[in-house]
Amino acid sequence: MVNWKNTVALTGTALAACIALTAPSLAFPRYDGVWSVSIVTKKGDCIASYRYPMRIANGVLANGGDIAINVSGKVAPSGAVVVKVSHGDKSAIGSGRLAGNLGSGSWSGASCSGSWTAERRSS
Repeated sequence: MVNWKNTVALTGTALAACIALTAPSLAFPRYDGVWSVSIVTKKGDCIASYRYPMRIANGVLANGGDIAINVSGKVAPSGAVVVKVSHGDKSAIGSGRLAGNLGSGSWSGASCSGSWTAERRSS
């Protein structure tokens, strides 16, 4: 029997937080596949533009190409993206959003910054 006098009612944000803390970790494959990412420099002396494939599996970003670059990041169920790309002593952080088969956002590194767009090539 539940003692309702000692039970705290959870509503709104408190209930959502409780569910998030106790729910098992779920994979969100909604954005899985190979994405063609176009990177454009708007500030600094980095390469003006570059296109590179990224792979997403269960919401985790990884290198999708043949060049040895380190890629780490995640895609939230909402499509929000956070990624870090590094090669040697250079690195950049990007953020943005995916929706359906398209995405866009911004990035910045030590001396450069710009924008990115993405298009899913396969799932």
